[in-house]
Amino acid sequence: MTSIFAAAMGDDFDRLHPMLQRRFGMGLDAGYGCVGTGVMTSIRRGPWWTLPFLHLGRVRNILIPDVGVDVPFTIRNYPYRDPYGRETITFAREYRVGRRPSRFDATMILDGGRVIDYLGTHQHLAVDLRLRAEDDGTLLLTTHDQRFYEGPVGFRFPLRLSGTAVLRESWDDDAEVYRVHLEVSNATFGFLFGYEGWFTCDFVPATDAPPELKPVRHERRV
Repeated sequence: MTSIFAAAMGDDFDRLHPMLQRRFGMGLDAGYGCVGTGVMTSIRRGPWWTLPFLHLGRVRNILIPDVGVDVPFTIRNYPYRDPYGRETITFAREYRVGRRPSRFDATMILDGGRVIDYLGTHQHLAVDLRLRAEDDGTLLLTTHDQRFYEGPVGFRFPLRLSGTAVLRESWDDDAEVYRVHLEVSNATFGFLFGYEGWFTCDFVPATDAPPELKPVRHERRV
């Protein structure tokens, strides 16, 4: 069985740089995860009037209002099987600007050939991801339809009230590091949040995730 990312991308996965193939080849069958450490050379946010939106996202580790330069960070990717039997990959990014640590939490599954990204500590938002390889072997990830789930409530979240993300991850052959660039924007408010930086990875044996990286609640609905 291939990784959830290889399954979603099909033949396009082979067009990724070999180091991207290794990173996104992680999973239960592969038996390894990825622990990255690096530096966010720039963390930016939109104008002051985007702050309420960002602070709301901070409550559940979805969006962050912080800004900074040369901020050390970690990213921890571990495969595990969730309570519904789905292979899941953690994407927990953590850094500290000032006294308070900040974290983005996401968990990803494969459903019907697409990767679903559950955002936050309670998997309130389920987001469709599209992944493709660019000509230079970079991975381009974009977010699309979003659903909000809380208890019995479930509805498609209007994109005009949410953020859409564009993420590029690449391998720098000269520096031998991964490079990442993210921008989150809103159709009404414009640019909300973004960062860019670099990191290195330790590929660690793993068939489960540390409890603190798993969401407080798993959502069955996709």
